[in-house]
Amino acid sequence: MKLELHPHARQTLADGLFAAGVEFPCGGESACGGCKVRVLDGEVPVTLAMRDALSEEEIRDGWRLACCALAEGRVVVEVEQWSLRVLTDEARVPIEPRAGRGAVIDLGTTTLVVQVVDLTNGEVLRVETALNPQARYGADVMSRLQYDLRQPGELGRVIRQALGRMLGSESLREVLVVGNTAMHHLFGGLNVEPLTHAPFVSPTLGGFRFAEEELAWPGPAEFLPCLGGFVGSDLLSGIVATRLDQQTRPHALFDIGTNGEVVVGSGQGIVCASTAAGPAFEGGRIGAGMRAGTGAIDNVHVRDGGLDCHVIGGGAARGVCGSGLVDAAACGIDLGLIRANGRLTNADKRLPLADGVALAQSDIRELQLAKGAMAAGLRMLTGEGVEKLYLAGAFGNYIRQASARAIGLLPEDLAVEPVGNSALRGARMLLLTPSTRKARLRKIVALSRHVELAADPDFQYLYAEMMALSRYRLSG
Repeated sequence: MKLELHPHARQTLADGLFAAGVEFPCGGESACGGCKVRVLDGEVPVTLAMRDALSEEEIRDGWRLACCALAEGRVVVEVEQWSLRVLTDEARVPIEPRAGRGAVIDLGTTTLVVQVVDLTNGEVLRVETALNPQARYGADVMSRLQYDLRQPGELGRVIRQALGRMLGSESLREVLVVGNTAMHHLFGGLNVEPLTHAPFVSPTLGGFRFAEEELAWPGPAEFLPCLGGFVGSDLLSGIVATRLDQQTRPHALFDIGTNGEVVVGSGQGIVCASTAAGPAFEGGRIGAGMRAGTGAIDNVHVRDGGLDCHVIGGGAARGVCGSGLVDAAACGIDLGLIRANGRLTNADKRLPLADGVALAQSDIRELQLAKGAMAAGLRMLTGEGVEKLYLAGAFGNYIRQASARAIGLLPEDLAVEPVGNSALRGARMLLLTPSTRKARLRKIVALSRHVELAADPDFQYLYAEMMALSRYRLSG
């Protein structure tokens, strides 16, 4: 994608580029090279920071770091990053008809989804999606929490203003917001310091309300409560969407991502936990990693003794996203190119995919770390006797289950059902059933018990065991 910018004299390109969808994974510290753009026309001087992050060949080819790029006039750039696939949900849910319109918001670390709903019939009238503007201050929640300690309240103002623009000006009866614990704290201007260090226990996990005049939004808003640690109201809404709190037998809800969450339980009790899996499933810390957008290899198959890759958008491959990474590892194991311990068998320690995109030994190690944390957390909480596993979120929706089982991310002996954006669906279910909402939320919070896995010695042993790229069964 080409983009023409007209910055003022000596103005950084970051503002214009972020508005176009460019992310700043390291928060603009010039450390990762993840915000690369290629200058096609105009002058963008090379800085010392760029020389540290980019190769001489990349610099000669016109690549620059957007986070520290300056220009004095018109510039045309090619954007390395491309549009994301944002998962929404419009399934029909129970409703108590009432007058007016309302809205629900899924405030994700990476993406935002706003749904405006007709409260008389439950129809979704409008859907708005966008990148979370906090991403320019860091791709992961820890980077943003550290930024908030230095600049208290700024990230909260940024996200409230962005969501206000997405909601528009039409009058809304109420707005329900869900998100992880970090987003909950940043949105509400709460003290984030307890979330920045072990044991990650915050005293302010409850829901809170804002009057419309406090936010300059078209209606009052309520951010739903968190369940503990880094298990936020997005998972609480997932419990509502899957009716896990109403099940007679234990079911599990698994949200695979940078901060993977696991919820297991039924109407008799719920246990939940989070695991710091790292960003590999979202393309982070992978040499050729990228989000699931145009140019990303999103699935890989074995064909004629080699790897056959599908690229989003149908053009040349620019990188590999999380689902493609899992597929590539599974296919590599099938072809004997990757051992169960994660070692690449090729002499050059690379796994070529397509169009020059390849995985290195360090990429496989990042995958092992991420999948080991997630699988260990799931195994710790599920044990035996779980009826079904629900997969929440975009990654769970797009991943091939066969590949996830082959590398040991998902167990062999458990039925798995993708449930899409369960956070958004659950929030809409609560919006449309106001008479039972408070009681339902109180019940779920009372049923739930948060477990700090990092403090459990058994988790550390299991984590090391689950790093192996091999199949496993919950019953054995």
